[in-house]
Amino acid sequence: MARVAVASSMGSIIEFYDFLIYGTAAALVFPQVFFPALGSAAGTLASFGTFAVAFVSRPLGAILFGHFGDKLGRKKTLVATLLIMGIATISIGLLPDASMIGVAAPIILVLLRFLQGFAVGGEWAGAALMAAEYAPPKRRGLYAAFPQLGPSIAFALASGTFLIINLSLGDKSEAFLTYGWRIPFIASALLVVVGLYIRLKIEETPVFQKTLDDRQANRTGETFTPPRKLPVWESVRNQPRQILLGGASTMMLFAFFYIGTAFLSAYGTNPEGLAHTRPTILSLGIIGALFFAVGTIASAVISDKVGRRAVIVTSCIVAIPWSLMLFPILDIGTTFAFGVGLSGTLLIVAGIYGPVGAFLPELFATQYRYTGAGMAYNLGALVGGGITPLIAASIGASLGSYSIGLLLAGVSIISLLATFGLPETRGVHLDTVAKAKVKSLR
Repeated sequence: MARVAVASSMGSIIEFYDFLIYGTAAALVFPQVFFPALGSAAGTLASFGTFAVAFVSRPLGAILFGHFGDKLGRKKTLVATLLIMGIATISIGLLPDASMIGVAAPIILVLLRFLQGFAVGGEWAGAALMAAEYAPPKRRGLYAAFPQLGPSIAFALASGTFLIINLSLGDKSEAFLTYGWRIPFIASALLVVVGLYIRLKIEETPVFQKTLDDRQANRTGETFTPPRKLPVWESVRNQPRQILLGGASTMMLFAFFYIGTAFLSAYGTNPEGLAHTRPTILSLGIIGALFFAVGTIASAVISDKVGRRAVIVTSCIVAIPWSLMLFPILDIGTTFAFGVGLSGTLLIVAGIYGPVGAFLPELFATQYRYTGAGMAYNLGALVGGGITPLIAASIGASLGSYSIGLLLAGVSIISLLATFGLPETRGVHLDTVAKAKVKSLR
């Protein structure tokens, strides 16, 4: 289990580091580098538009990599997602800016961001399944939380990397805008090599290996009959309710997370608004990431005691009033107030993110668990993480910051209602309970 924990968490950290340094750059750099002709407000909106592209491709990645993950295995698929993410991220770091190649620069940027989303769409389900399918039922929440640490640690690494470069080159240095921001993207090549080495050392999960053995022997018994059709079709046909409600239940965590990690960076450094310095925002990001990491483990452990759904429901309920309080707190304008707003937001995200690593895999049958869990997770990402920050950037400029709080409260209510529609899954046996669910649906 120690090796599995390292393999699932390290790969997740690397992939989300690559994914999140884009969000940091989109808030702090890309409006000037790739959209200089649009001005501050329009450039920020365009930058978050490219950020949102990845969330469109994430469900596609979940379907494709879910197919191969359910057919060929979790391990091989996770190696492929890591390679694609690494190539796309390094390419962004090497991409000439708009002053050199004109309109081709943002077009290529969008294509590379699409590939990033495509890869991370297949990453989460595989990493979560690797941990969940190895773990004993009574401690599945804890072990499934290790890949869930990826975003929190990656956010700290992304903020820390940009902070070091920013302090080295100067907050307003032309060097930072010219080449400094590229260093985190290019340096990710080293992390990708480490991640590949670790993932190649891990074995296939016992639950999936048992299914493969049954397929090879062409028999049925204690495990499931292999899917006769595509895993995506089997999951949609047999468990559409779990896919849709699972996606809706995770919308809130994505909305809060990407508002906290990307949008608030732009909101806090806006010279016409709060006007905090880049080092201040990046330093507070590291502190917020620590709250996120501790909260993720704590909520996962609690979910092993009281249930996944209970913890997620509680977090959604807390999120509603916090949504309405967030921007009034931020608009106090002090560094402390911004730190409280950011850390509180990420702590609420952690309340859902910890249990979700076990909750979504426990909803689906083994032969299409990768596809089903990945589709649910990335549908939530598409709406909560892709569309919500884009809407926030638009309505915040025209209607004021409190409108963003109302938007987040609405998303929280939707996630709360969707979670009530899903069953409690704590303690289920992955190779038996899902089979009963599928038979009952048929």
